This record gives sequence, C-alpha cells and structure tokens, in this order.
Amino acid sequence: MDEGSLLEIWTTPEAAAPLRRIPSGRLVPGVGLEGDRYARGGGTWAQYPDLEKQLTLIDRDDVAAVAAEVGAPFGTADSRRNLVTTGIALPSLVGRWFAVGDALLFGMKRCPPCTHLERLTGLKLVKAMVHRGGINAAVFGGGLITAGAVVRPVPDEEAARRGAPTGADRPVPRTVPG
Repeated sequence: MDEGSLLEIWTTPEAAAPLRRIPSGRLVPGVGLEGDRYARGGGTWAQYPDLEKQLTLIDRDDVAAVAAEVGAPFGTADSRRNLVTTGIALPSLVGRWFAVGDALLFGMKRCPPCTHLERLTGLKLVKAMVHRGGINAAVFGGGLITAGAVVRPVPDEEAARRGAPTGADRPVPRTVPG
C-alpha cells in the first residue's frame, strides 16, 4: 500500500455543524482546508497545537468497519474527518511527509475517537474507532485537491526540495495511545 487515492473531501465552517462534501478544495500551508472550521480558527479542538488540527484523514474501509461493528449507519461524513482515502495505510504516514495531489503534508498523529463524536452521532464509537480514527496532518505545501488525487508517501529528500523544514526544524509527531 505505497499509494492510495483521495475519495472524498468534507468541510464545515463551524464546530459541530454538519459536514458538506465538496468536489475539490484548497489546502493552505500552515492553515489547513480553506473554509473549514479549523482553518477559520474554530472547531471543537481549536486549542490543540496548530500542526495537529489543520487536517484530518480517514480510510473508507475503516469507516465501513466501524459501521459494521456498531451495527448502525455510520458514513464518512459522520466521522467528521476532512479527507477520505483508500488504498494507503494512514497510520504509516504519521511522522512522515506525504502528498495529496500536489499538496505536501506531514502526518502529525493518529486521530483517536472522542466522546464529542459520540454526542454528535448518538453512537458508541470510541471502542470501535480506537484503531480506525485516521490521522491528523499539517499542511506544508498547499494546492488544489480533488477527488481522485493520488495519496503517497514523499521521501525526505523530495520534501526538502519542495521547501519542507529539515533537521531541527522538522515537525515532530506526537504519539497518541492506541
């Protein structure tokens, strides 16, 4: 699973509001998905470090597995993640550079489930999502992304050529239990 693809893009302008699927979006360095709650400075987890809240990704098959485990309808929008992917192991991107289309990102941490998501959906999700919550990423090289874009790891050398910070300035991922 060296390469995957972007299936869906989801955004909402404010915390706890329903997500809206869009065919394309702009990733802004140091900000996230243009127009999304976190890019606008809001969101339920707005107090978290900037690099950890810019963008969230989840795998379509993980969402389906969660729905099967809880025995209730649970779709990709219900996960409240920005990008839905397939064909790439997202946890393997934590601590690494990766691309979504032409945009350059860094995997900051796994995105564990929370009781906030349970309150919004009315489903018991924490246990089912403990290893299926996706990841949080920071945007270092922006660009327009569209459904169907390639998602792939980027070697450190390529990331450096694209202007990514290296050495002591390289981002440091956070390990989250789970």
